[in-house]
Amino acid sequence: MIRQEIIKLIQKATGESPEKIRVAYPEGEGFGDYTTNIALQLKRPASEITVNLKSDLFEKVEVAGPGFINFFLAKGYLQKQVGIILKEKESFGELKIGRGQKVNVEFISANPTGPLTLGNGRGGFCGDVLTNVLNAAGYQAKREYYINDTGEQIKKLGHSVIGDAEAVYQGRYIEELKKKIKGNNPEKIGQSAAKIILQEMIKPTIKKMKIKFDVWFSEKTLYQKKEVDRILDVLKKKKLSYGKEGALWFKSTQFGDDKDRVLIKAGGEETYLASDIAYLKNKFVRGFQKLIFFWGADHYGYVARILAAAEALGYKKEQIDIIVMQLVRLIRDGKEVRMSKRTGTYVTLDELIDEVGLDVARCFFLTRSADTHLNFDLALAKTQSEKNPVYYVQYAHARICSILRKVKMLEARPRTDLLEHPAELKLIRQLMRLPEIVEDTSQDFQIQRLPQYAVDLATVFHQFYRDCHVISEDKNLSQARLSLVLAAKIVLKNTLSLMGISAPEKM
Repeated sequence: MIRQEIIKLIQKATGESPEKIRVAYPEGEGFGDYTTNIALQLKRPASEITVNLKSDLFEKVEVAGPGFINFFLAKGYLQKQVGIILKEKESFGELKIGRGQKVNVEFISANPTGPLTLGNGRGGFCGDVLTNVLNAAGYQAKREYYINDTGEQIKKLGHSVIGDAEAVYQGRYIEELKKKIKGNNPEKIGQSAAKIILQEMIKPTIKKMKIKFDVWFSEKTLYQKKEVDRILDVLKKKKLSYGKEGALWFKSTQFGDDKDRVLIKAGGEETYLASDIAYLKNKFVRGFQKLIFFWGADHYGYVARILAAAEALGYKKEQIDIIVMQLVRLIRDGKEVRMSKRTGTYVTLDELIDEVGLDVARCFFLTRSADTHLNFDLALAKTQSEKNPVYYVQYAHARICSILRKVKMLEARPRTDLLEHPAELKLIRQLMRLPEIVEDTSQDFQIQRLPQYAVDLATVFHQFYRDCHVISEDKNLSQARLSLVLAAKIVLKNTLSLMGISAPEKM
């Protein structure tokens, strides 16, 4: 990647360590292809640094403002990138920075008490795509679903199926469960109902989402294999638990939590925290070096206690990343659709995918940062125009395929040195960014970067198509431009593949 080459040059010129050198894309045109503020960081004259930044990679290196250095890539370097993309094909964008590190990505993990919600969908698609990105970056990332198949929620489900005073869940599916399950023991009925919900509602929806989990992990097995008991013993031996008011408490305040947390209630029942700590330990024992969790907005207060538990067990907080997904608001006819899972008034994820299509659902759930609210506008999702990002990007891919279908043969070694038009060079610059998009996303988990990149790439391609006649009387130039079109197809398809979105050849 060119950015890494620039960092190496800056390191050589300044002696600064690579992790402290920031090389970014400039905010506007005319400021080069890359920029750095290293002169400001080091409080040194930028001109003093640029003297030692000479390279054939650059057309020029300029000082701008009070300490910024802008890099303009050489035309010859840009032209060579087309051949690299054509050679690497489906592997273009893949990296080795992960060095095979084992990563566990847990997402959705919805209680088996009802159909998947829009919030589950957001976490599901984001978790799935992040796993794709991590694997592309050279990590060994696995998808995991944690089944909460024991505890209070299951009892509440049982009460709901029985229909007694403690019922909390409503909806058509509860009425259907009442026909299938008979009895008056809330816990047993809840267990039976949870199995049906998981097999007949949750798993089919996940299949429809085209998500393939590597592991379905049952909370119940933590009790069956005595892993919860063992983790409680570990905390006791480390003197990190204590009794108070008949309950057993975890000294989580020793590790940054705002208060100590209950592990076993006064009545003798374990809390979710007890099994969650055992589950945390289980993941590390399985050899994962990094754990990533996607949680719903209602779990924000749970973050500190899990990080405290990891530290109490001897792991580093840096080995854990918890992404808290904010709420999804469904907009129909300009108004928010009010929903409540417990009263049974809601639009399920299944229904949404059926209404707008899987590709659109995926793309829309990926467009905003996880820590911001997401408005899912149904009218926009159904619009077949440039305002709809997935339609716009897929149309660009279909247009590329249409161009290539008209070509009888593409030369093995086209004259890419003929690609000199500003629109051609701008497209090459955009194509080159995919590996850096993968690198950045694998480090900061800002998944919304992918759909934005796809839209930007489609826009730049449409500009190229408008400004440059791909097929002309100049055979050599036509072949060069066709090679650029093919490179654009490869990169656009690879980007869509990372997002789990199809790349249609006709629309």
